[in-house]
Amino acid sequence: MTDSPSNAPWRLLAHPLRSRILAHLRLHGGATAAELARALGTNTGATSYHARVLADAGLLEDTGLGDGRSRVWAAAEEDEERAVDTSVAVSTIDDADDLADALWLAHDLVDHHAQRMHGWVDAQVSWPLVWQEECGLDDREVLVDETQLAAMRAELGAVLERYRRRGAGTPGARRVSAVVALTPLPR
Repeated sequence: MTDSPSNAPWRLLAHPLRSRILAHLRLHGGATAAELARALGTNTGATSYHARVLADAGLLEDTGLGDGRSRVWAAAEEDEERAVDTSVAVSTIDDADDLADALWLAHDLVDHHAQRMHGWVDAQVSWPLVWQEECGLDDREVLVDETQLAAMRAELGAVLERYRRRGAGTPGARRVSAVVALTPLPR
């Protein structure tokens, strides 16, 4: 059974604190609610509540490394069946609140990656040369029809999936965010 927009897992992330908690844990690894609250500029109670909501949905997990009073949260490993799909076609959403949530989440994702890229632009000078040369924004225009567009997106996804854990156990391996943003241009 497919999720309707109103009960789809992506809707859980249509809250600014939840999306920030998940993004922080994916980028920086495990943390307690207090550590997350300090890093995200919020309070521990709200952070703890939203971390539990994300855990109930299977997006976060308790690492078991807490001291009995606090939990150390980590982003859950994603698999194909549990992955949150943020590519919902907004034309399929009938409910005004669901549409507002989906649009907010899409804009928040764009803002999040823009902030990440601005951070890289400022920090890249302190990185080794090969990282400076290979990381960054690559903008190319392509000419495709609808079938070719779908095939290209699938191919890009397959390439990224092949590299998802390729560096595991390799000294010097770093997590890299690869953002695919296919946007039609005005005619």
